[in-house]
Amino acid sequence: MSIAILTSGGDCAGMNPAIKQFVDYCLAQNVEPYLIYDGLEGIIDGTIQKAGYADVSGIMHLGGTILRSSRSKRFFEYAYRKQAYENLQKHGIDKLVILGGDGSFRALNRFYQDFGVRFIGIPATIDNDIFATEYCLGVDTALNIIRNATDAIRDTSSSFKRASVIETMGRECGYLALISAIVSGTEVCVIPEVECDFDALALKLRSQLKQGRKYIMCIVAEGTKMTHQVVEWLEHEIGIETRATVLGHVQRGGNPTVFDRLMATKFVEHAVDNLLDETTKGGLVVVYQNSKCEFVTIEYVNSNSYKLEEELLIMAKDMMH
Repeated sequence: MSIAILTSGGDCAGMNPAIKQFVDYCLAQNVEPYLIYDGLEGIIDGTIQKAGYADVSGIMHLGGTILRSSRSKRFFEYAYRKQAYENLQKHGIDKLVILGGDGSFRALNRFYQDFGVRFIGIPATIDNDIFATEYCLGVDTALNIIRNATDAIRDTSSSFKRASVIETMGRECGYLALISAIVSGTEVCVIPEVECDFDALALKLRSQLKQGRKYIMCIVAEGTKMTHQVVEWLEHEIGIETRATVLGHVQRGGNPTVFDRLMATKFVEHAVDNLLDETTKGGLVVVYQNSKCEFVTIEYVNSNSYKLEEELLIMAKDMMH
């Protein structure tokens, strides 16, 4: 029996620990593990390699993905999917594990419908925006990178009595910004899910500055497209010198945290066990709910949009109103 693993879409810390655990666990189960390079493009191009312990030795601490990644337009065309299927057949591969987001899962679900290649999707995106799972691989590492950056920026803001605006990633989801604002104790948090009352915040911040506040910290989610606007607001409405920092892709790299390494192990073992069980159907995603791993269908993942926990929004309400 042969199972292959690939990484697709945006990279994140935790992918390499998952790849290592996949190979080690498969070999322990007497299953032949294969590595597919360059994501969905790699299945089409046939960049597929049988894996052994040496191929994944020493990668546990590395960020990104040794398999590399891609976003494939060709995979939407049947002719290329057929070519991909034929490449898998050459190696006797009829099962896949894919680390990525809902777009990658949808692509492989179409592949499964066409050719019956069973797969398990592992949610891996720092955006943490996949419905039905409380956690996606890479999120904890990204949050720790944002925390470190925010702490460092706070040092210089306090030294110069400035305001700092920090833009986080997350596409249209404000999870990274929200959690980072809560754990960093910022004064302002701007996310797509909640409309900020800037007038109320201005009254509050001007009062605090009169009472001796020396600096202001703001976290803005990229999905709001309001970073420049918040800088202008701070300088003209609040009257404080302001600097902006766009963290960008630094949030996607770095050494995986302990939690991301642990979750990579859990996700992969559940995925492989499910694929080895011939009584289960393909086209599933392993999700993390209520402190345990479960399986849901692609259709269920796509049936709704991820929503931030109301409790978290309540915690941050004073940063938005």
